[in-house]
Amino acid sequence: MSQTGEVREIRNRSRTQTIAGTALFAALAIILNLLHIQVPAPYLTYLIYEIWEIPIVICLMIFGLYASLTASLINAIVLILVNPGALASGPIYNLIAVAVTLIAVVLGHRIGSGVKLGLSIEVALSTGLAMLVRTAVMSVVNYALLPYPPPLGFSTPDSAVILVLPLIAFFNATLALYTVPLGYAGVRAISNRVHFKMAYPILNYNSIKK
Repeated sequence: MSQTGEVREIRNRSRTQTIAGTALFAALAIILNLLHIQVPAPYLTYLIYEIWEIPIVICLMIFGLYASLTASLINAIVLILVNPGALASGPIYNLIAVAVTLIAVVLGHRIGSGVKLGLSIEVALSTGLAMLVRTAVMSVVNYALLPYPPPLGFSTPDSAVILVLPLIAFFNATLALYTVPLGYAGVRAISNRVHFKMAYPILNYNSIKK
């Protein structure tokens, strides 16, 4: 086989693996959603703590940003059709929140791996950025949309929106606080058992101090 043929075979295999991985993690996120593994926030019960975003973070690290965004979009479309929750546009809110979280994780990874901060610091950096960016963006989204009638919002008066924004911010921060580290943990567990090229490798720090 020529070198060009080998390169083409590797690219085709990588593309096939990415499509299959995207479908797999999208399906896993959907299943976790439909199983209703969730805990309502005691301070604002229409906000729900869930674990379906963890597979999306794992998908990000293994297959890349576009794959994880695609998996998130598939999940949102399915939820809109079969399980939108208290608000018909709720999955759209989730999609925005997940998208900005993924972008923040990518930024944290690039900073951490670029200056070789170490895995634990990279995880903390990615988590902190995800909390900050997600909280900021979703505060703006909720402030803009909650006053509208369903399906965009809850017809919430502007004065009430101002009162609940700190609670919504706390929710988004705490959700990212456990989602991102658990996503990293999942990637590391998978990488220790299955060896393949990842979009954002996290195990290249073992030799830093050697």
